[in-house]
Amino acid sequence: MAWKHGIADPDNPRKIQCKYCQKKVTGGVYRLKHHLAGTQKDVEACKAMVEEEMSEACSKRMNSNNSGNIFKKKCFSSQPSINAVLKKGLRDDACQAIARFFYNNVIPFNVARSEELTIRCDMISRHGNGFKPPSYHDLRIKLLNQEIKLTREALEEHRKEWRNIGCTIMTDGLTDRKRRTILNFLVNSPKDTVFLKSVDASNICKTADKIFEMIDAVVEEVGEDNVVQVVTDNAANYKAAGEILMRKRNKLYWTPCATHCLDLMLKDLEKKISVHEETIPKGKKITTFIYSRTSLISILHHHTKNKDLVRPGATRFATSYLTLGCLYENKEAFIRMFTFKEWKLSKCAKLRDGKAIGDVVLDKSFWKNIVVCLRGVTPLIKVLRLVDSDQKNSHGINL
Repeated sequence: MAWKHGIADPDNPRKIQCKYCQKKVTGGVYRLKHHLAGTQKDVEACKAMVEEEMSEACSKRMNSNNSGNIFKKKCFSSQPSINAVLKKGLRDDACQAIARFFYNNVIPFNVARSEELTIRCDMISRHGNGFKPPSYHDLRIKLLNQEIKLTREALEEHRKEWRNIGCTIMTDGLTDRKRRTILNFLVNSPKDTVFLKSVDASNICKTADKIFEMIDAVVEEVGEDNVVQVVTDNAANYKAAGEILMRKRNKLYWTPCATHCLDLMLKDLEKKISVHEETIPKGKKITTFIYSRTSLISILHHHTKNKDLVRPGATRFATSYLTLGCLYENKEAFIRMFTFKEWKLSKCAKLRDGKAIGDVVLDKSFWKNIVVCLRGVTPLIKVLRLVDSDQKNSHGINL
């Protein structure tokens, strides 16, 4: 849109003449924007624009003393549109710089949804030109210590909420890259969910008594009178620990995690129903065979139009059935792939596993069995997505 305010040189498009002061600027439309905006960034400000702004300021002052001036709206019809164009150009440049910061530092795109990013951009804009970001030393020491202090103050506000309304203690176990068992303890209330602390449980025997001791210590820290329930997974040792906890502290309840319960139900279906027990391993073999060979991944992307498959994971829920669903969505692409000339001529097709995989893909009963499996588990997966969602539950109780 900035091209409306300049005339490009036919012999050199990077030379543009300003329509208002007739000055020729070199550097393309980017330099013209700064010329019109008067930023003094590597280019002289447009004198005609400065004079027009001064005239407009005088007109505003005169019109403020004469509210009946019928020409008031007409006087300000052109300048706002110019400012809007210039601001849009500046915003485009700022957005591109932010995007480049994301790309060069491998920041997940999901961070852009954070309200904190919007707040920080607003605070920087309030500062105006010349804002200097914090240094490495500031981030590592000064600002980090300030943030710890602010976090503790925020936690104290949550503690007030726990005392007034009550709260839920939640445990979440994981295994990190060093194969350590980490137990995270979180506290949920209508105000929000906050992280309380982590415990390295690698050297702790996972008996019901030891788990009870850890959870009981957290209840003591939060305050027994403040705790309504404790939520853990549904493993036998956690279940026994929850029963011990309720006997000692009869004002609270132990509640099994709904997500873990549903996941155990899906695992039971996988192990105890023959059609599930036969179909899921076949689906896993297909994805494992393809993704362990670069040449097959290339052929797969050609037929699925660069769409990747959901592969079974060790830590997420219901991935076996999500894999079957993804295979069925790409059924036609798989059949084309394993009847394609490239597959038949490839070394993989001559392997024993390759021949077995090809037979499975071209077997009509395999695809029918996938439909049977998905029909049985779809209601459970829908509920699982609700309780495993990052969004707050409508009923206000954390599952």
